[in-house]
Amino acid sequence: MDPTDERPGGDRSRRPEAAQDSAEPTRGEINPERSQGYLDGQMLIAMPVMDDERFARSVIYVCAHSAEGAMGIIVNRPARAIDFSELLVQLEIIDKADQIKLPETAETMKVMKGGPVETGRGFVLHSSDFFIKNATLPIDEGICLTATLDILKAIASGKGPSRALLALGYAGWAPGQLENEIQSNGWLHCPADPDLIFGADSEDKYPRALRKIGIDLGMLSNEAGHA
Repeated sequence: MDPTDERPGGDRSRRPEAAQDSAEPTRGEINPERSQGYLDGQMLIAMPVMDDERFARSVIYVCAHSAEGAMGIIVNRPARAIDFSELLVQLEIIDKADQIKLPETAETMKVMKGGPVETGRGFVLHSSDFFIKNATLPIDEGICLTATLDILKAIASGKGPSRALLALGYAGWAPGQLENEIQSNGWLHCPADPDLIFGADSEDKYPRALRKIGIDLGMLSNEAGHA
């Protein structure tokens, strides 16, 4: 999402036709390659020994994964210097005087550092109760991705999804790169759930993700340090 209102991977000349469209794909249509071992719709968890500062202790929701590569959004790294309401003003979605009139969903909207790629663009991860034809990408049951200004306008007017976060930038992998990093013990993975994606406590997401696969962070860190 940027002022030109482009959507990722799509025809830049096409604009969304309608919000909350009823023709949302079913789960089988969303992940036809899941049976081949791809991780779209799951969470990546950085190993404690991850030495890349861009991804240390990060939890990433995988939006797309195929033989052509992978793309995901970091969900536990807040962009603390950026306020969502101020961003709406900068994008001329609302007037500055209207900041006090924003609905609660907009006032509490989290802005995350989604990853090191295209940090000037915004990507909204959100619940599937909001859908824009030709713009919203269904990822897994209950979770979608939209990268147009239209979703920010909907959120600002109180007509957006019930749960959402705005990510600036994303994490990307070339063909085979993510698989190699996983084999090199760079990443663990676990099932996703809405609270892990949209929960308010960003600091707790990393240990929570590890606990989902039965790993205690303190024990894992100690073992890694004595390897």
